[in-house]
Amino acid sequence: MASAIVALGGNVGDVRATFKKAIAHICGMAQAALVARSSDYTTPPWGDEDQNPFINACIEIETSLDPHALLFVTQKVEQKFGRIRAKERRWGPRTLDLDLIAYDDVSLKTPDLTLPHPHLFERAFVLVPLAEIAPDRMIGGRRVRDALASVSAQGIERLPDTD
Repeated sequence: MASAIVALGGNVGDVRATFKKAIAHICGMAQAALVARSSDYTTPPWGDEDQNPFINACIEIETSLDPHALLFVTQKVEQKFGRIRAKERRWGPRTLDLDLIAYDDVSLKTPDLTLPHPHLFERAFVLVPLAEIAPDRMIGGRRVRDALASVSAQGIERLPDTD
């Protein structure tokens, strides 16, 4: 079994309800066990700043799927919740964005998948929730907590639990 980190984001609709359902779909479709789930965080938009704030979270799962098969699952789950990549603007509003951040210690660069995620260490909206569940995890030779200390987390706020 491999340990995979998946980042979740969205800013359209009831994002927190979408996360709950999407996590169940990911685990079911990937035959994965949910190891950890971060809190949800409200975060300023990144890239295209002229839109509503996002909600972000991270999960760690254990799966026997290979990285490309897991990527396929996450993209199918995005589609199930209304994401059509071909019809959206880059970094624009979306119901659900799922990014495969890390897969064990695999380093991979193919046309459709780069591991670890190429923008991980510049995105506080991923590092903040990731540091909550895996502060000491080494990804790409860096400890998550150290990577978080090197970026600004301004404007990122933990949301109260819903359950």
